[in-house]
Amino acid sequence: MMEAYHDAEWGVPVRDPRLLWEMLVLEGFQAGLSWRTILHRRDGFRRAFDGFDPEVIAAYGTDKVEALMQDEGIIRARAKIEATIGNARAYLRMREEGRNFAEFIWSFVDGKTQVNDGTIIPASTHTSAALSKALKVEGFKFVGPTIAYAFMQAVGMVDDHEPGCFRRA
Repeated sequence: MMEAYHDAEWGVPVRDPRLLWEMLVLEGFQAGLSWRTILHRRDGFRRAFDGFDPEVIAAYGTDKVEALMQDEGIIRARAKIEATIGNARAYLRMREEGRNFAEFIWSFVDGKTQVNDGTIIPASTHTSAALSKALKVEGFKFVGPTIAYAFMQAVGMVDDHEPGCFRRA
């Protein structure tokens, strides 16, 4: 599963606002865990969180939070579940203000993938810290600089594939 994810998804540029938001949510759930854990539960997350529809998630109330806390198909962390609801509201607020989430996200790398040398992969960068700070200003949670950098790698904003990897730019 990890190899298939690497070969087909990791580092491939994503420009769809909703898919970017989904990936940001999943990266937030990964905090303190391995990506393998999240990837193995991704279908469970998609089911539990109504296909990552931000309009549906933004309307979740306490009953839905409690149901999610009982769902063995996801990571049952109340703070992360509540952050997902808040993040859906932040995403929708940006959209209602006429701001495109993809354009906002990609503006931190001037709209193009930043190719690193692939030998030293940082946990965070000045750019991921700036993205993290901007997301927090918008009301997002579980978007620290390390999470932001992992997100940037996953959605192709940065290319950290090793030299010799077929996915390397």
